[in-house]
Amino acid sequence: MPNLFNPRIFVLSMRLDELPPRESFLDWYNEIVEKAGLTDKRYPIKGMNVWTPYGWKIMQSVDSLIRREFDATGHDEVNFPTLIPETEFAKEAEHIKGFGKDVFWVTHAGENELDVRLLLRPTSETAMYPMFSLWIRSHSDLPLKIYQIVSTFRYETKQTRAFIRVREIHFFESHTAHRDFEDAEKQIKEDLEILDRLMKKLCLPYLMHRRPDWDKFAGAYYSLGIDTLMEGKILQIGSIHQYRDNFSRPYDIEYEDENGEHRYVHQTTFGMSERLLGAVIGIHGDEHGLILPPAIAPYQVVIVPIPKKGHQEEVYAACRELEEELSGAGYRVHLDDRDMRPGNKYYQWEIKGVPIRIELGLRDMENGTVMLFRRDTLEKESVQRRGVAEKIAEIMQDIEKHLYVRAMKKMEGSIKEVSNLSETDPESMPEIIKASWCGKESCGIKMEEITDMNVLGTAEPEEKSQEKCLICGEKAEKYIYLSKTY
Repeated sequence: MPNLFNPRIFVLSMRLDELPPRESFLDWYNEIVEKAGLTDKRYPIKGMNVWTPYGWKIMQSVDSLIRREFDATGHDEVNFPTLIPETEFAKEAEHIKGFGKDVFWVTHAGENELDVRLLLRPTSETAMYPMFSLWIRSHSDLPLKIYQIVSTFRYETKQTRAFIRVREIHFFESHTAHRDFEDAEKQIKEDLEILDRLMKKLCLPYLMHRRPDWDKFAGAYYSLGIDTLMEGKILQIGSIHQYRDNFSRPYDIEYEDENGEHRYVHQTTFGMSERLLGAVIGIHGDEHGLILPPAIAPYQVVIVPIPKKGHQEEVYAACRELEEELSGAGYRVHLDDRDMRPGNKYYQWEIKGVPIRIELGLRDMENGTVMLFRRDTLEKESVQRRGVAEKIAEIMQDIEKHLYVRAMKKMEGSIKEVSNLSETDPESMPEIIKASWCGKESCGIKMEEITDMNVLGTAEPEEKSQEKCLICGEKAEKYIYLSKTY
């Protein structure tokens, strides 16, 4: 029986049968999450799942990429309390209206009813900004740039699904404060550059949509949704918000400028969640299991010995030497020396999405070679043992490029500009619709009704249209995008 809490050897017991076909996407997704040992949903609160060792190591790798980017751009990591007083939460009326129905309330301490109810943070504006009003006094305190990686809580009423819809969310959020709108806009530009670098490492293509006013984040001046296509539907994997002074006014976040005048700060936020992992699973995985980008794989290389009777120790010694060499070269390596058939090991590591597998047996040793297996293409290649570390670097770079380009082509091929919504056959409806739009909310809502899709917003940067609005026939100055969403 494997030690379930040793992340080095963690393997859930699993049946050696096939995964459901990808055509049955949700069944396939659930099976991969379970068989790869990413999370355990049997915790007795719906939507609050246990992060098991392998899944947590992947998420920590994602967190490390995020930390590296934000530390390098002058952000400081903080950690705010989980509970927020109702009095602070209620200061921004639009915010409490947007989140009020989704929060978990704490009403008692022991047997004593609280004078002021507390809530588990759905997001941290109302927790942080009372402190911002204490920290920011002068223009020399700006810009203030902080972030945290914590749990947030939302009472999800739809069907929960690991990493996509949960009630306790592993969440990244950055919060910044600036002298004026222009400086806050520069921060959003920096956020977009950070996002692009992160998504390349995760091999996730994305679309950027400016959400319509009726669907922007509660309290925001405008919201940018970070969307990706996963099996025919859009999954929002993050968002960036420009607040202007919508939060600094109710929370009295002011600074004194060089002339002694008091001004309200302008603020931004950037949020992403464990949905990033859900997207990696759903976009890259196949009928054999996960396919992990090398940057976040707990083990980038797994070595599987192919022992031969009478020569077992020679083979294991050669594998240990290879493990030491690759570890010294900076790779995350695991030598799978369990007493089980190599074929069973192949199956398990393919389910877990390890980018590269090395098979090493006596014949390989005699030939001075090793057998390399690529998880993304399922291709095997015999390569020279000498110089294998450099070969692995080359293959991992190619894996990143291959995964990203393959997913990008699929997403770009799913977008179709339509000229008449009412005549579009529901059976042949494109996955993402691009339509000319006048900008009126009523026309956007009507498009949703006709297509049974959700408005994503307009492309960022904005695309100009010279056509007429597909609903009212008036001149359209922009395109709007619609799709089914998770």
